[in-house]
Amino acid sequence: MELVDAVTAGFIERAGRAPDGVWRAPGRVNLIGEHTDYNDGFVLPVAIDRSVVVAAARRDDEGLRCWSTRDGRGDEVAPVRRPGEIGPGRSTGWAAYAEGVAWTLRAQGVAVAGADILVHGDLPVGAGLSSSAALEAAVGLALTDLAESAVDGPALDRADLARVGQRAENEVVGMPCGIMDQMAVLLGRAGHAVFLDTRTLESELVPFDPAALGLTLLVIDTRVKHALVGSPYAERRRACERAAAALGVPALRDATLADLEAARADGRLDEVTFRRARHVVTENDRVLEAVAALRAGNLEPVGKALAGSHRSLRDDYEVSCAELDVAVEAAVAAGAAAARMTGGGFGGSALALVPLAAAEAAARGVSEAFAAAGFAAPSIFAVVVSDGAERVA
Repeated sequence: MELVDAVTAGFIERAGRAPDGVWRAPGRVNLIGEHTDYNDGFVLPVAIDRSVVVAAARRDDEGLRCWSTRDGRGDEVAPVRRPGEIGPGRSTGWAAYAEGVAWTLRAQGVAVAGADILVHGDLPVGAGLSSSAALEAAVGLALTDLAESAVDGPALDRADLARVGQRAENEVVGMPCGIMDQMAVLLGRAGHAVFLDTRTLESELVPFDPAALGLTLLVIDTRVKHALVGSPYAERRRACERAAAALGVPALRDATLADLEAARADGRLDEVTFRRARHVVTENDRVLEAVAALRAGNLEPVGKALAGSHRSLRDDYEVSCAELDVAVEAAVAAGAAAARMTGGGFGGSALALVPLAAAEAAARGVSEAFAAAGFAAPSIFAVVVSDGAERVA
């Protein structure tokens, strides 16, 4: 595997010794279920064949030293950091994701050894494909595997590791994300989507093999970099919390459209908060519709659900942007069976399910539409539904 060879050679060059192992975690494309995870709702992501890989080796002390080559700008290096030097308010930049995982594991009683870690991969950063969750999952697997080989102790299951990644991102990085991304990159399986109830963390692998349906799954990276930390993402989450409080429910998962209409009519919800909540409530319904359609092998309802999701994200949740809207409209005009923005929004990527024979025409149509709009050229590539995080060497 090219990435494994590259990260191994890079680690030897930097650390002066061979790594104890190499771990891979994929990115994810969320088919449908956007901004529902932090509302205890339903999501339907897939793991993809673009990945973050980490090579790691134990240190004799408790320090953590990280290098990253992911952005193609040469090395990004974080200094050796002791346990007391990492954590909320102390870890910054890209290394906060890795340091946050180490801090969270220690906070939860896992005997994490010191480690040297090199981060590499072919998953674009800032494209809305969960590069941060992939980094957290790969580092989490590496640190727990290294700990288990050093001391006897119970292994964390995949849901535990997902919670570790989420807590690291919430408390150390400062991003109030839900748990979908971490679960998707840890639970994914080739040929399947992960139907996840984010309240209970119950999951089901639903058959989803685009090639078997005569389709290819295209990712359209708008190259509009989205930085969700400190972005309007947090405001959207606060709006959902306000709506749930006004309705007297634990989360918007428990609300209905009728509840929202009544709360708007009697003044408990202002118009903006109503629209934010309406997106979440209707998006949960669309996820359930898409899952039922995939179980039945019927793609038509999936296309309608994805189209409705994009409209709702654009108009009610207001997290799309001009580039994402052009990508979706151009892909559908060029023959895509379904398309929508994917990820947190404010830039990032769109997805398109396109008949195999029309994939080149769809990519060309999107590129031409971007040029006509005066946008920078997008990056368009096919992805394969793949397995979740694993040790690969």
